[in-house]
Amino acid sequence: MNSQRGEWSSRIGFVLAAAGSAIGLGNIWKFPFEVGNHGGAAFVVVYLFFCFVLCFPVMVTEIAIGRKTNKNPVGAYKALGYKNWSIVGILGVLCGVIILSFYNVVAGWAFGYFLEMIIGNFAIGDQFGAFVSDWFQVGIFSAIFMGTTAFIVARGVSAGIERAAKILMPSLLVIMLFLVIYAFTLPNAMEGLKFYLVPDFSKISLKVMYSALGQAFFSLSLGMGALITYGSYLSSRENIVSSAALITLADVGIALIAGLMMFPLVFSQGIEPTGGAGLIFVTLPGVFQSLGPVLGVVIGSLFFLLLSFAALTSTVSLLEVPVSYAVDELGMKRKMAVWSIAGLIFVIGIPSLLANGASDFWSKFIELPGVGMTDFMTFIGYLANDSFLPLGGFLVSVFAAYVWKKNKLHEQIAIGQDHYAGSFVSKFIDVTVSIIAPIILGILFVLTVLNRFFGVDVI
Repeated sequence: MNSQRGEWSSRIGFVLAAAGSAIGLGNIWKFPFEVGNHGGAAFVVVYLFFCFVLCFPVMVTEIAIGRKTNKNPVGAYKALGYKNWSIVGILGVLCGVIILSFYNVVAGWAFGYFLEMIIGNFAIGDQFGAFVSDWFQVGIFSAIFMGTTAFIVARGVSAGIERAAKILMPSLLVIMLFLVIYAFTLPNAMEGLKFYLVPDFSKISLKVMYSALGQAFFSLSLGMGALITYGSYLSSRENIVSSAALITLADVGIALIAGLMMFPLVFSQGIEPTGGAGLIFVTLPGVFQSLGPVLGVVIGSLFFLLLSFAALTSTVSLLEVPVSYAVDELGMKRKMAVWSIAGLIFVIGIPSLLANGASDFWSKFIELPGVGMTDFMTFIGYLANDSFLPLGGFLVSVFAAYVWKKNKLHEQIAIGQDHYAGSFVSKFIDVTVSIIAPIILGILFVLTVLNRFFGVDVI
């Protein structure tokens, strides 16, 4: 193995790091407003179904490809003898770079809000538009975030990524549980829990299913090569299936806890749960203000610190994808690869930094049929998150089942565990990867492209 690559020192380190890759703003920021916009508990049920029935087998497949080859997403296909399929890996690396370029900007918002909460500036929610359009200030916050991310990744797999995950993940969980316990004490909290936990199955529609699948796939970091990369550092002694199950449970658990925290807070103030993306950055500072000058500062600061921690666990994995490519395929030293790629991605993210009011050109970048005038940051979100990820998952499934062949996939999965061959799990993964995943992810990709870029409302 390339000495620049490294490997996980323990199974728990891998699970925490991979869970950290999955757990991020998608769980704490995006999941609650998706629930609020799509019928509450009914959305949660569909989301859980997709996480375990569809996403879990795809996760197992990506980890298996990584461990088999000890390579990045591009090199993995070459190492398996299918050089032409390395385009799928290139798509994954490109996707990671694009997502990190704008994700880092949103992470800068979270870090900036943490600082604002510390000084008790609860009015920041009313000033959200002015805040995000101040490109210089947000740029500094985003640069600090990217620098922190690069510092962790530059230290290597075990000494950097794994060690950070062992600190950040437990810290994130402790903060969340504290906020949940506090939220339960608020007036009208039970109404929020009812909305979140008691499903009205009549609200399940094609649109709810479509949104739940997209959220599940995005939140688990599938289709972008992150889990192929993390799997490439995994020892052959480890059980892939149980590790993937723990990662899925951790990701889903954090998302569910985020809802337990968010909806009691929202309902306690009589706020509509359909507030969308602005629910956190526009609405919540006012909620924290209502708690009083001292408690509001404490709770508000903890919340946005939590959001920053969650973002950091994801930015680390997003940066590691192109870094592993540079180390494996270009022969670069890890530290040089990390800092040069981090700097490049920050520069690539400048249009997203300017796309929230600082520049008319980037803020009104393109007009999409059925969507209207769209800023650059939203546009590349549609491109990378909504389109490239399901396409990547579709191609990985097709490759594993029909090119690399299922028997070779199962041989790799079986390493490190007893009684896998012929078990229910092996049959379940077989059917999902070869039939269910290609069909559903293929349909999701087509529907997304038709809807986002051609304005065809097919759901």
